[in-house]
Amino acid sequence: MLAEIMARFDELRTPRLLLRRWRSTDLPLFARMNADPQVMRYFPAPSDEAKSNALVELLEARFETQGFGLWAVERQVEGDFIGFTGLNPLAPGTPGGDGMEIGWRLAAHAWGHGYATEAARAALDVGLVGAGLPEIWSITAVLNQPSQAVMQRIGLRLHSEFEHTVVPIGHPLRPHVAYWTGRD
Repeated sequence: MLAEIMARFDELRTPRLLLRRWRSTDLPLFARMNADPQVMRYFPAPSDEAKSNALVELLEARFETQGFGLWAVERQVEGDFIGFTGLNPLAPGTPGGDGMEIGWRLAAHAWGHGYATEAARAALDVGLVGAGLPEIWSITAVLNQPSQAVMQRIGLRLHSEFEHTVVPIGHPLRPHVAYWTGRD
């Protein structure tokens, strides 16, 4: 965790996207996205509305303590919520477990347009340049080839493979990969 907030990053803009703090109007859309088995296929199980709402509360609190976090993502022209992208503390026991992870999750209708890569590049810039983090990690299930492709497109390098301890032993999603990058 950062000792003190050096700068706030409540909103980011890319050519097509707005990464912003969460709004109450995002909650039902986020819950619907997290309940979609297709969106959640690389997670042990979909989430219900209560878990989704609790997650947003936690994410918003991190903006207050860190100055950045996992931003809600909307397309600028359409103004529609399509998911989230940003920086979040890694879980202990994972490679880079005391650092920050870059992550994303988009609604299925937003896949295949380059939004995850575009938003992740903006978040990576905030982490390495704006917040001055020495390194950023990203982890996913070995089976999640689409996310690994995004990791590679934004310049992260494969660091290691590991068994994610929050996924049950024997579950096909337990094998994970960790990607990494640091400031040059």
